[in-house]
Amino acid sequence: MLAKGLVSLKRQYWYVIITYIIMQLSGIVGVPLLRFLGVGKHVENKLVAAKLASGYWAVISFAIAFFIIIFFLREDIKQRHTRHRVSLPVAWMWAVSGVFLSLFAQSLAANVEWRLLGIEPGSENTKRIVEIIQVTPLLMVVTSIIGPILEEIIFRKIIFGTLYQKYNFFISALVSSLLFAIVHMELEHLLLYAAMGFTFAFLYAKTGRIFVPIFAHVTMNTFVVVIQTLFADEIEKIMRQTEQIQLIIGGF
Repeated sequence: MLAKGLVSLKRQYWYVIITYIIMQLSGIVGVPLLRFLGVGKHVENKLVAAKLASGYWAVISFAIAFFIIIFFLREDIKQRHTRHRVSLPVAWMWAVSGVFLSLFAQSLAANVEWRLLGIEPGSENTKRIVEIIQVTPLLMVVTSIIGPILEEIIFRKIIFGTLYQKYNFFISALVSSLLFAIVHMELEHLLLYAAMGFTFAFLYAKTGRIFVPIFAHVTMNTFVVVIQTLFADEIEKIMRQTEQIQLIIGGF
């Protein structure tokens, strides 16, 4: 039945999803193409050169996908939605509150993963992105703004929104959040990403305005990326000290 609900997506929504998938896979061709065109050729370190090409292709592909998706959704943008929506002042209150709610959900899920499931804290995906940002600072626009906007359009407006018209909040949020988590390709942190997905779905369902979870997602991503980028050395030092303390405690 859930599959039937997703199949009933509007045609333009399928165009959006297909565009998003193509964008995600485009690096297979795009990154080698940029290397062939000379991006990073003056960089002696091959790994750094590869990160440079990867960063630039991410900026290019996300920007192109963003404008294509906005084009497909032009009718939705023009239309006045008839379903319940809270007033703008209330929506902005939820948007700002949603930032703290998102950070709390992320922290809670991370602690459950670490203390109850034994999953080491830290995201390899985030670490890899930060390393590429250090080589290609422009990528921060993608990770902090364009990426979150596209994710909220895909997973909250389209997938969650379509399912929520036919099913209850929990089922709709669960499906969209699991898909959101799987796309990030870190199954060990499935709970963490799913918790974020539930939080953003709650904000969307509560307000009926997609800009609310978008604002919370963009702000949270920006905060995390800035902290990880500006204080990378300090964070690494703290992590090493924590590991040493754990080894000492374990010795007893």
